Amino acid sequence: MHEFADLRGCDASFAKEEFAGRQNRARAAIRNAGHEALVVTGPENIYWLTGRQTAGYFAFQALIMPVEGEPTLLVRQLELAGSVANTWLEDIVAYRDGEDPAAVLAHLLKERRIPRPAIELDGWFVSPLLAARIAERMGVVSMPDGSSILSPLRTIKSAAELAAIRLAAGYTEAGLAAGIAACAAGTDENAIAAAMLDAATRAGSEVMAMEPLVSSGPRSGLPHMTWRRRKLEDGDAVFLELAACHARYHAALMRSVWIGSPPIEARRMMDCALKALDAALAAIRPGVSCAEPHAAAQRVIDAAGYTAAFRKRIGYSMGVAFAPDWGEGALLNLFTGSDTVIEPGMVFHLPATLRSYGVWTVGASETVIVTATGAEPLSTLPRNLTIR
Repeated sequence: MHEFADLRGCDASFAKEEFAGRQNRARAAIRNAGHEALVVTGPENIYWLTGRQTAGYFAFQALIMPVEGEPTLLVRQLELAGSVANTWLEDIVAYRDGEDPAAVLAHLLKERRIPRPAIELDGWFVSPLLAARIAERMGVVSMPDGSSILSPLRTIKSAAELAAIRLAAGYTEAGLAAGIAACAAGTDENAIAAAMLDAATRAGSEVMAMEPLVSSGPRSGLPHMTWRRRKLEDGDAVFLELAACHARYHAALMRSVWIGSPPIEARRMMDCALKALDAALAAIRPGVSCAEPHAAAQRVIDAAGYTAAFRKRIGYSMGVAFAPDWGEGALLNLFTGSDTVIEPGMVFHLPATLRSYGVWTVGASETVIVTATGAEPLSTLPRNLTIR
Protein backbone atom coordinates (compact mmCIF):
# COMPACT_ATOMS: atom_id res chain seq x y z
CA MET A 1 0.00 0.00 0.00
CA HIS A 2 2.98 2.29 0.51
CA GLU A 3 3.17 3.26 -3.16
CA PHE A 4 -0.34 4.74 -2.92
CA ALA A 5 -0.08 6.23 0.59
CA ASP A 6 -0.56 9.77 -0.70
CA LEU A 7 -4.00 8.77 -2.04
CA ARG A 8 -5.39 7.69 1.33
CA GLY A 9 -8.89 9.02 1.89
CA CYS A 10 -8.82 11.41 -1.09
CA ASP A 11 -11.98 9.84 -2.54
CA ALA A 12 -13.69 9.01 0.78
CA SER A 13 -17.45 9.56 0.96
CA PHE A 14 -17.43 10.64 4.61
CA ALA A 15 -15.05 11.90 7.26
CA LYS A 16 -12.71 9.47 8.99
CA GLU A 17 -14.62 9.98 12.25
CA GLU A 18 -17.88 8.74 10.69
CA PHE A 19 -16.32 5.40 9.79
CA ALA A 20 -14.46 5.16 13.12
CA GLY A 21 -17.79 5.42 14.93
CA ARG A 22 -19.30 2.69 12.78
CA GLN A 23 -16.29 0.43 13.34
CA ASN A 24 -16.52 0.87 17.10
CA ARG A 25 -20.19 -0.12 17.03
CA ALA A 26 -19.28 -3.14 14.91
CA ARG A 27 -16.59 -4.22 17.37
CA ALA A 28 -19.09 -4.14 20.22
CA ALA A 29 -21.65 -6.14 18.22
CA ILE A 30 -19.08 -8.76 17.22
CA ARG A 31 -17.93 -9.09 20.83
CA ASN A 32 -21.51 -9.39 22.06
CA ALA A 33 -22.11 -12.16 19.50
CA GLY A 34 -19.24 -14.09 21.08
CA HIS A 35 -16.68 -13.80 18.28
CA GLU A 36 -13.13 -12.49 18.17
CA ALA A 37 -13.53 -11.13 14.65
CA LEU A 38 -15.91 -10.99 11.71
CA VAL A 39 -14.94 -11.52 8.09
CA VAL A 40 -17.21 -9.04 6.30
CA THR A 41 -17.96 -10.03 2.70
CA GLY A 42 -21.07 -8.07 1.69
CA PRO A 43 -20.18 -4.96 -0.37
CA GLU A 44 -22.81 -2.95 1.50
CA ASN A 45 -21.34 -3.79 4.90
CA ILE A 46 -17.76 -3.29 3.70
CA TYR A 47 -18.78 0.12 2.39
CA TRP A 48 -20.70 1.00 5.56
CA LEU A 49 -17.63 0.23 7.67
CA THR A 50 -14.91 1.68 5.45
CA GLY A 51 -16.25 3.62 2.44
CA ARG A 52 -14.83 1.02 0.04
CA GLN A 53 -16.68 1.17 -3.31
CA THR A 54 -15.89 0.08 -6.84
CA ALA A 55 -17.57 -1.25 -9.95
CA GLY A 56 -15.18 -4.18 -9.54
CA TYR A 57 -16.81 -5.65 -6.45
CA PHE A 58 -17.58 -8.75 -8.51
CA ALA A 59 -14.05 -9.81 -7.57
CA PHE A 60 -13.72 -11.28 -4.08
CA GLN A 61 -13.07 -8.78 -1.31
CA ALA A 62 -13.22 -9.17 2.46
CA LEU A 63 -12.79 -6.99 5.53
CA ILE A 64 -11.34 -8.60 8.64
CA MET A 65 -13.01 -6.73 11.50
CA PRO A 66 -11.43 -7.78 14.81
CA VAL A 67 -12.79 -6.98 18.24
CA GLU A 68 -9.37 -5.61 19.15
CA GLY A 69 -7.20 -3.67 16.72
CA GLU A 70 -7.63 -2.17 13.30
CA PRO A 71 -9.43 -3.80 10.36
CA THR A 72 -7.68 -5.36 7.37
CA LEU A 73 -9.12 -5.09 3.87
CA LEU A 74 -8.34 -7.77 1.28
CA VAL A 75 -8.88 -6.80 -2.35
CA ARG A 76 -7.81 -7.77 -5.84
CA GLN A 77 -4.47 -6.20 -6.88
CA LEU A 78 -6.15 -4.04 -9.54
CA GLU A 79 -8.40 -2.53 -6.85
CA LEU A 80 -5.60 -1.53 -4.46
CA ALA A 81 -5.20 2.12 -5.47
CA GLY A 82 -8.95 2.71 -5.43
CA SER A 83 -9.24 1.05 -2.03
CA VAL A 84 -6.62 3.38 -0.61
CA ALA A 85 -8.30 6.41 -2.16
CA ASN A 86 -11.83 5.81 -0.94
CA THR A 87 -11.07 4.56 2.57
CA TRP A 88 -9.09 5.76 5.58
CA LEU A 89 -7.70 2.27 6.22
CA GLU A 90 -4.03 1.74 7.08
CA ASP A 91 -4.00 -2.02 6.42
CA ILE A 92 -5.00 -3.04 2.89
CA VAL A 93 -3.69 -6.25 1.34
CA ALA A 94 -3.97 -7.23 -2.32
CA TYR A 95 -4.03 -10.65 -3.96
CA ARG A 96 -2.82 -11.07 -7.53
CA ASP A 97 -4.86 -12.40 -10.42
CA GLY A 98 -4.23 -16.14 -10.43
CA GLU A 99 -3.90 -16.35 -6.65
CA ASP A 100 -6.57 -18.08 -4.61
CA PRO A 101 -8.19 -15.35 -2.47
CA ALA A 102 -9.40 -18.00 -0.03
CA ALA A 103 -5.80 -18.99 0.65
CA VAL A 104 -4.70 -15.37 1.02
CA LEU A 105 -7.57 -14.65 3.43
CA ALA A 106 -6.73 -17.72 5.52
CA HIS A 107 -3.07 -16.66 5.64
CA LEU A 108 -4.03 -13.16 6.81
CA LEU A 109 -6.25 -14.55 9.56
CA LYS A 110 -3.53 -16.91 10.79
CA GLU A 111 -0.93 -14.14 10.58
CA ARG A 112 -3.16 -11.94 12.74
CA ARG A 113 -3.81 -14.84 15.15
CA ILE A 114 -7.51 -15.06 14.47
CA PRO A 115 -8.05 -18.84 14.31
CA ARG A 116 -11.85 -18.98 14.24
CA PRO A 117 -13.64 -15.80 13.15
CA ALA A 118 -17.26 -15.58 12.11
CA ILE A 119 -17.90 -14.86 8.44
CA GLU A 120 -20.79 -13.37 6.49
CA LEU A 121 -22.18 -16.21 4.37
CA ASP A 122 -25.54 -14.93 3.16
CA GLY A 123 -24.41 -12.28 0.67
CA TRP A 124 -24.41 -12.36 -3.11
CA PHE A 125 -20.67 -12.92 -3.47
CA VAL A 126 -19.70 -15.86 -1.26
CA SER A 127 -20.78 -19.10 -2.87
CA PRO A 128 -21.01 -22.34 -0.87
CA LEU A 129 -17.93 -23.57 -2.73
CA LEU A 130 -15.92 -20.48 -1.82
CA ALA A 131 -17.07 -20.66 1.82
CA ALA A 132 -16.01 -24.30 1.97
CA ARG A 133 -12.64 -23.44 0.43
CA ILE A 134 -12.04 -20.69 3.00
CA ALA A 135 -12.92 -23.06 5.85
CA GLU A 136 -10.64 -25.75 4.41
CA ARG A 137 -7.76 -23.29 4.20
CA MET A 138 -8.45 -22.36 7.83
CA GLY A 139 -8.27 -26.05 8.79
CA VAL A 140 -11.89 -26.29 9.98
CA VAL A 141 -15.02 -27.99 8.68
CA SER A 142 -16.98 -24.73 8.70
CA MET A 143 -16.83 -21.20 10.06
CA PRO A 144 -19.51 -19.60 12.25
CA ASP A 145 -22.04 -17.59 10.26
CA GLY A 146 -21.97 -13.93 11.29
CA SER A 147 -24.34 -12.68 8.62
CA SER A 148 -26.79 -11.13 11.08
CA ILE A 149 -24.29 -9.23 13.24
CA LEU A 150 -24.00 -5.94 11.37
CA SER A 151 -27.50 -5.58 9.93
CA PRO A 152 -29.08 -4.08 13.07
CA LEU A 153 -26.38 -1.40 13.16
CA ARG A 154 -27.38 -0.05 9.75
CA THR A 155 -31.12 0.37 10.34
CA ILE A 156 -30.91 3.78 12.06
CA LYS A 157 -29.07 6.29 9.91
CA SER A 158 -26.59 8.88 11.15
CA ALA A 159 -26.90 12.56 10.31
CA ALA A 160 -24.35 12.09 7.51
CA GLU A 161 -26.31 9.18 6.08
CA LEU A 162 -29.60 11.05 6.20
CA ALA A 163 -28.00 14.00 4.42
CA ALA A 164 -26.85 11.70 1.62
CA ILE A 165 -30.31 10.14 1.32
CA ARG A 166 -31.93 13.58 1.09
CA LEU A 167 -29.60 14.47 -1.77
CA ALA A 168 -30.37 11.17 -3.50
CA ALA A 169 -34.08 11.90 -3.14
CA GLY A 170 -33.62 15.18 -4.98
CA TYR A 171 -31.88 13.42 -7.85
CA THR A 172 -34.65 10.82 -7.96
CA GLU A 173 -37.38 13.44 -8.11
CA ALA A 174 -35.60 15.15 -11.00
CA GLY A 175 -35.45 11.85 -12.86
CA LEU A 176 -39.10 10.97 -12.25
CA ALA A 177 -40.28 14.43 -13.27
CA ALA A 178 -38.33 14.12 -16.53
CA GLY A 179 -39.74 10.65 -17.16
CA ILE A 180 -43.30 11.83 -16.65
CA ALA A 181 -42.72 14.80 -18.97
CA ALA A 182 -41.34 12.46 -21.66
CA CYS A 183 -44.44 10.27 -21.71
CA ALA A 184 -46.52 10.78 -24.87
CA ALA A 185 -48.18 8.72 -27.56
CA GLY A 186 -45.55 7.78 -30.14
CA THR A 187 -42.64 8.04 -27.69
CA ASP A 188 -40.91 4.78 -26.88
CA GLU A 189 -39.90 3.37 -23.50
CA ASN A 190 -36.20 3.87 -24.26
CA ALA A 191 -36.67 7.62 -24.67
CA ILE A 192 -38.43 7.79 -21.30
CA ALA A 193 -35.69 5.77 -19.61
CA ALA A 194 -33.06 8.00 -21.22
CA ALA A 195 -34.84 11.11 -19.93
CA MET A 196 -34.98 9.69 -16.40
CA LEU A 197 -31.34 8.66 -16.37
CA ASP A 198 -30.20 11.91 -17.94
CA ALA A 199 -32.09 14.16 -15.53
CA ALA A 200 -31.14 12.19 -12.42
CA THR A 201 -27.49 12.05 -13.46
CA ARG A 202 -27.36 15.74 -14.34
CA ALA A 203 -28.95 16.53 -10.97
CA GLY A 204 -26.08 14.73 -9.25
CA SER A 205 -26.75 11.00 -9.10
CA GLU A 206 -23.91 8.52 -9.11
CA VAL A 207 -24.28 5.08 -10.64
CA MET A 208 -27.50 3.47 -9.43
CA ALA A 209 -27.76 0.05 -7.81
CA MET A 210 -30.55 -0.93 -10.18
CA GLU A 211 -31.78 0.43 -13.48
CA PRO A 212 -34.98 2.53 -13.67
CA LEU A 213 -38.19 0.58 -14.22
CA VAL A 214 -40.06 1.79 -17.31
CA SER A 215 -42.90 -0.26 -18.76
CA SER A 216 -46.01 0.60 -20.73
CA GLY A 217 -49.29 -0.90 -21.90
CA PRO A 218 -49.81 -4.57 -20.97
CA ARG A 219 -46.13 -4.82 -19.96
CA SER A 220 -46.82 -2.35 -17.16
CA GLY A 221 -48.93 -5.05 -15.52
CA LEU A 222 -45.89 -7.30 -15.05
CA PRO A 223 -43.66 -6.65 -11.98
CA HIS A 224 -40.11 -5.39 -12.46
CA MET A 225 -40.28 -5.01 -16.23
CA THR A 226 -38.20 -2.27 -17.78
CA TRP A 227 -37.68 -0.51 -21.09
CA ARG A 228 -37.73 -2.52 -24.32
CA ARG A 229 -38.31 -0.08 -27.19
CA ARG A 230 -42.11 -0.31 -27.05
CA LYS A 231 -43.94 2.75 -28.46
CA LEU A 232 -46.61 4.28 -26.25
CA GLU A 233 -50.15 4.27 -27.60
CA ASP A 234 -53.39 5.95 -26.62
CA GLY A 235 -54.90 4.08 -23.69
CA ASP A 236 -51.57 2.86 -22.27
CA ALA A 237 -50.64 2.79 -18.63
CA VAL A 238 -47.01 3.74 -17.96
CA PHE A 239 -45.15 2.59 -14.85
CA LEU A 240 -42.07 4.58 -13.75
CA GLU A 241 -39.77 3.84 -10.82
CA LEU A 242 -36.26 5.04 -10.03
CA ALA A 243 -33.78 5.10 -7.16
CA ALA A 244 -30.96 7.62 -7.60
CA CYS A 245 -27.78 7.57 -5.55
CA HIS A 246 -25.52 9.83 -3.49
CA ALA A 247 -22.44 8.25 -1.91
CA ARG A 248 -24.05 4.79 -2.41
CA TYR A 249 -27.15 5.90 -0.45
CA HIS A 250 -30.37 5.56 -2.43
CA ALA A 251 -33.86 7.03 -2.38
CA ALA A 252 -36.61 5.54 -4.57
CA LEU A 253 -39.76 6.97 -6.09
CA MET A 254 -42.54 5.50 -8.25
CA ARG A 255 -45.32 7.19 -10.21
CA SER A 256 -48.01 6.22 -12.74
CA VAL A 257 -48.92 7.86 -16.04
CA TRP A 258 -51.81 7.24 -18.42
CA ILE A 259 -51.81 8.07 -22.11
CA GLY A 260 -55.31 9.32 -22.85
CA SER A 261 -58.32 8.56 -20.68
CA PRO A 262 -57.94 5.82 -18.03
CA PRO A 263 -60.71 3.22 -17.59
CA ILE A 264 -62.94 3.66 -14.55
CA GLU A 265 -61.42 0.53 -12.98
CA ALA A 266 -57.90 1.94 -13.31
CA ARG A 267 -59.01 5.16 -11.62
CA ARG A 268 -60.59 3.18 -8.78
CA MET A 269 -57.44 1.14 -8.32
CA MET A 270 -55.31 4.29 -8.33
CA ASP A 271 -57.54 5.90 -5.70
CA CYS A 272 -57.23 2.78 -3.56
CA ALA A 273 -53.44 2.68 -3.94
CA LEU A 274 -53.14 6.30 -2.83
CA LYS A 275 -55.39 5.73 0.17
CA ALA A 276 -53.34 2.66 1.11
CA LEU A 277 -50.14 4.70 0.86
CA ASP A 278 -51.65 7.45 3.03
CA ALA A 279 -52.71 4.85 5.60
CA ALA A 280 -49.25 3.30 5.71
CA LEU A 281 -47.55 6.68 6.03
CA ALA A 282 -49.88 7.66 8.86
CA ALA A 283 -49.06 4.40 10.68
CA ILE A 284 -45.30 5.02 10.66
CA ARG A 285 -44.20 6.41 13.98
CA PRO A 286 -41.65 5.51 16.64
CA GLY A 287 -42.72 2.69 18.92
CA VAL A 288 -44.90 0.70 16.52
CA SER A 289 -43.76 -2.48 14.79
CA CYS A 290 -42.76 -2.71 11.15
CA ALA A 291 -45.89 -4.80 10.63
CA GLU A 292 -48.26 -1.93 11.43
CA PRO A 293 -47.84 0.19 8.27
CA HIS A 294 -48.38 -2.88 6.13
CA ALA A 295 -51.49 -3.84 8.08
CA ALA A 296 -52.88 -0.32 7.67
CA ALA A 297 -52.36 -0.42 3.90
CA GLN A 298 -53.68 -3.98 3.63
CA ARG A 299 -56.92 -3.06 5.40
CA VAL A 300 -57.61 -0.32 2.84
CA ILE A 301 -56.82 -2.65 -0.06
CA ASP A 302 -58.88 -5.53 1.32
CA ALA A 303 -61.88 -3.27 2.00
CA ALA A 304 -61.82 -2.10 -1.62
CA GLY A 305 -61.70 -5.68 -2.92
CA TYR A 306 -58.20 -5.48 -4.39
CA THR A 307 -56.43 -8.06 -2.21
CA ALA A 308 -55.35 -10.15 -5.20
CA ALA A 309 -53.99 -7.05 -6.96
CA PHE A 310 -51.46 -6.35 -4.18
CA ARG A 311 -49.79 -9.55 -2.89
CA LYS A 312 -46.63 -7.97 -1.47
CA ARG A 313 -45.10 -5.93 1.35
CA ILE A 314 -45.86 -2.22 1.60
CA GLY A 315 -42.26 -1.18 2.15
CA TYR A 316 -38.62 -1.83 2.96
CA SER A 317 -35.54 -0.10 4.34
CA MET A 318 -33.44 2.20 2.15
CA GLY A 319 -29.80 3.17 2.49
CA VAL A 320 -26.53 1.73 1.18
CA ALA A 321 -26.99 -0.25 -2.02
CA PHE A 322 -24.98 -1.98 -4.71
CA ALA A 323 -26.38 -3.89 -7.68
CA PRO A 324 -28.46 -5.96 -7.97
CA ASP A 325 -30.79 -4.30 -5.44
CA TRP A 326 -31.47 -0.64 -4.63
CA GLY A 327 -33.14 -1.38 -1.29
CA GLU A 328 -32.21 -2.74 2.12
CA GLY A 329 -35.00 -5.30 2.32
CA ALA A 330 -32.62 -7.70 3.99
CA LEU A 331 -32.50 -5.31 6.96
CA LEU A 332 -36.11 -4.21 7.49
CA ASN A 333 -39.44 -4.94 5.85
CA LEU A 334 -42.80 -3.29 6.44
CA PHE A 335 -44.73 -6.54 6.30
CA THR A 336 -46.78 -9.04 8.28
CA GLY A 337 -44.77 -10.62 11.08
CA SER A 338 -42.03 -7.96 11.10
CA ASP A 339 -41.84 -7.20 14.82
CA THR A 340 -38.87 -4.79 14.73
CA VAL A 341 -39.87 -1.53 16.40
CA ILE A 342 -39.76 1.57 14.20
CA GLU A 343 -37.34 4.23 15.46
CA PRO A 344 -36.35 7.76 14.43
CA GLY A 345 -33.65 7.74 11.77
CA MET A 346 -34.96 4.71 9.93
CA VAL A 347 -35.63 5.20 6.21
CA PHE A 348 -38.26 3.34 4.19
CA HIS A 349 -39.51 3.15 0.62
CA LEU A 350 -43.25 2.47 0.38
CA PRO A 351 -44.42 1.42 -3.11
CA ALA A 352 -48.22 1.18 -3.03
CA THR A 353 -48.95 -0.60 -6.30
CA LEU A 354 -52.06 -2.40 -7.52
CA ARG A 355 -51.88 -4.61 -10.59
CA SER A 356 -54.20 -6.07 -13.12
CA TYR A 357 -51.59 -8.62 -14.11
CA GLY A 358 -50.60 -8.41 -17.75
CA VAL A 359 -52.91 -5.41 -18.24
CA TRP A 360 -51.71 -2.45 -16.12
CA THR A 361 -50.16 -1.30 -12.86
CA VAL A 362 -51.11 1.87 -11.00
CA GLY A 363 -49.87 3.43 -7.78
CA ALA A 364 -47.30 5.70 -6.22
CA SER A 365 -44.49 5.51 -3.69
CA GLU A 366 -42.52 7.64 -1.27
CA THR A 367 -39.16 7.33 0.45
CA VAL A 368 -39.54 8.61 4.00
CA ILE A 369 -37.36 9.36 7.00
CA VAL A 370 -38.82 8.40 10.36
CA THR A 371 -38.85 11.41 12.69
CA ALA A 372 -39.81 11.74 16.34
CA THR A 373 -43.44 12.18 15.34
CA GLY A 374 -43.95 10.20 12.13
CA ALA A 375 -42.83 9.84 8.51
CA GLU A 376 -41.26 12.66 6.50
CA PRO A 377 -41.65 12.10 2.72
CA LEU A 378 -38.61 13.21 0.75
CA SER A 379 -40.47 14.09 -2.45
CA THR A 380 -42.90 16.85 -3.37
CA LEU A 381 -43.82 15.27 -6.72
CA PRO A 382 -47.63 14.91 -6.99
CA ARG A 383 -48.75 11.33 -6.37
CA ASN A 384 -51.88 11.35 -8.52
CA LEU A 385 -52.18 9.51 -11.83
CA THR A 386 -50.72 11.83 -14.48
CA ILE A 387 -52.81 12.03 -17.65
CA ARG A 388 -50.79 12.70 -20.81
